Amino acid sequence: MKQKLCIISNESISKQKSGFYCDNVDLKSIPEELNKFYDLDLIARESKIDRSKKIEINNIFVHYSFFSYLLNIFKSFKRKYNTYFIISLTPITFLSALILILYKKKFYLYLRSDGFEEYRKKIGIIGHLIYKIMFWLVCPKAKLITCNKKLLKGMSGDLVRPSQLTKKWKVNITKANLKKINLLYIGRIKVEKGIFSLIKMLEKSKLNFSLSILSNEPYVKIKLNQEFINIIKKSNHDSLINIYDNHNIFILPSYTEAYSQVIDESLSRGRPAIIFNDIADIIFSYRKGVFACDRDLAALENTIEYIIKNYSEISKEISKNHLPQKDNFINDLRKILEN
Repeated sequence: MKQKLCIISNESISKQKSGFYCDNVDLKSIPEELNKFYDLDLIARESKIDRSKKIEINNIFVHYSFFSYLLNIFKSFKRKYNTYFIISLTPITFLSALILILYKKKFYLYLRSDGFEEYRKKIGIIGHLIYKIMFWLVCPKAKLITCNKKLLKGMSGDLVRPSQLTKKWKVNITKANLKKINLLYIGRIKVEKGIFSLIKMLEKSKLNFSLSILSNEPYVKIKLNQEFINIIKKSNHDSLINIYDNHNIFILPSYTEAYSQVIDESLSRGRPAIIFNDIADIIFSYRKGVFACDRDLAALENTIEYIIKNYSEISKEISKNHLPQKDNFINDLRKILEN
């Protein structure tokens, strides 16, 4: 008999005629993969906006009301789960964790990003303080999982290397077209991700380039008066490979990052990546083909030009990478959750 697992998330899920949909790749992938091994339920927030990726599991509980969300945490006790698995620490998952602590339930908390810095970027020093309170009230009572040991702040926890890479990412890798600089950004359209500061910087560039932006969000808050910007609306997992192949440099302008699967995806298709020095110590770890520079236009342009001029040699270095795979990531999660 399979063990019963409950995943708790703050991500938004839309209920549509054909099922439940989300925009976050991890919220689709992790429950679907773990569902093969567990009797699994997923609790999340309900979205009024239709989302793009169907979650192929049966038991999903979504709640638009804050109170009904927390009420369902109490109701979950009747379903007698062996384990609770909370993905990310947010105000709603923080309150869920407090309920689990109060009722002495076993739960794991997966820390995927640096909430201290993210909350600081969003709402300043108050945001940093809010996250600090949530972190130190919940984390000492949880079994921690993270993609970066720095997120543990000295506490013990298990390390995973998240990945969506499968065998198809390794085949039919095309040679990059270098006639024009084609930059690609994939991620959230948020201040803390650095995308707005990047656009402002690139507005002054004299290089012959374009910047494509792919976001899972249903709308993109970017003024399209810049001719160099191309908004890619939506994609399925297969066309995502083609999107990487149609560009020659990936750029990640984040102010804070814990891991970054998109960097691995770009490298798997032989495309170099540019980051800023803010996150260099985190991203470099094992990756070849990643370049860091200061957060100013001159440094960025110099880095871009260097990559284009030395693309062939850089591609050879990229091919030496040993990137994490999706199967390994899920197997590691299973081993941790079954301890």
